[in-house]
Amino acid sequence: MKAKEVRGKEDAELRFDTDQLEKELFELRFRSLVEANSDPSQIRRNRRDIARMKTILQERQLGIRGQQPR
Repeated sequence: MKAKEVRGKEDAELRFDTDQLEKELFELRFRSLVEANSDPSQIRRNRRDIARMKTILQERQLGIRGQQPR
């Protein structure tokens, strides 16, 4: 997910998406330990998407880069 797409979402949507990605990341990590993971790069993508969303939420909270809390 691109930062531009994330910035277009509301705060509530970002929190919901972050929660969903964190659950998916947990499941991917668990599956990678138990069985062969078909797409190990998915873990990396999820971690980066979560970090991107949390960063934008924090920017909005602090008023950085002209973003207003939604």
